[in-house]
Amino acid sequence: MRKYFVFVIVLLLATAYNMQAQNRTLKQVAELQMPKTSEDLNCGTRGAAVCWNPDTKLYYAAFAGNSAYPMAVFNVSGKRVSNEDLATMGDIRSIWYDPISKKLNANGYNDAGWMVYSLNDKGIPDEINTKFSGMNQPGEQAVGAYDSRLKYVFFLDNSRVMIYENFSDMFARVNDSVQIHWGRTKSQGPGTEEDEFERNEDYNYSTVVATGIKGAELGLLNTLDKKIELYDVQEGYLQQSLKLPPTAPVESMFNFAYTNSIYWLFDVTNRKWIGYK
Repeated sequence: MRKYFVFVIVLLLATAYNMQAQNRTLKQVAELQMPKTSEDLNCGTRGAAVCWNPDTKLYYAAFAGNSAYPMAVFNVSGKRVSNEDLATMGDIRSIWYDPISKKLNANGYNDAGWMVYSLNDKGIPDEINTKFSGMNQPGEQAVGAYDSRLKYVFFLDNSRVMIYENFSDMFARVNDSVQIHWGRTKSQGPGTEEDEFERNEDYNYSTVVATGIKGAELGLLNTLDKKIELYDVQEGYLQQSLKLPPTAPVESMFNFAYTNSIYWLFDVTNRKWIGYK
């Protein structure tokens, strides 16, 4: 009887610990200050993505919206190592690192397709080439997120995540999709008025991030409650809720990324990416 009692206590403590870990508050750990000011020509406004390259040990950050908008490269401490004139060279919406090809990839606006960056000997992008053209994403403003474990690219499309395979050099194609049950755990089940083709106005509607966490692969930004919610890729149910500090900048479109185990939000006013962990 005593052993059973001890077992129950340990189980309750473990459950409480897991719940606390799953609902923790994130802390700011990094900043990446983008070049230029809002008064400069082709300065950009919205952040497309941040990408960590483990080969070069550098961060790559870029604006969305125009091939002339800035891209910047930073070392691990957040110091910019690229010059102020470096541009995206493509009208991109995201950047990700592919460990198989060891290349930086990007997806573009609408039917611009997917692209690959070439880097110079210092790890700075010096050229961009089309990997494949055409509409290889669900919408014109879709932001790609690469899961290196599953080898899929995720795109948020209203209330579902489209899963694209990236094995061909000619095109990407939809492998599957999962409906997101916004804010609901599996024990709660689906909501009574869910519609996978309807946008949820309480969340960033352009961007899903790939966490690489088994069973909690999809990260979505709740702009109403200022938290990042993690969902499983199999059924789309809530697995973890990560609260952001009150000062964290949240936007309803773009300006959200995940790389190097850090969640990134773009401060539009101050033109910098802020990392939380």
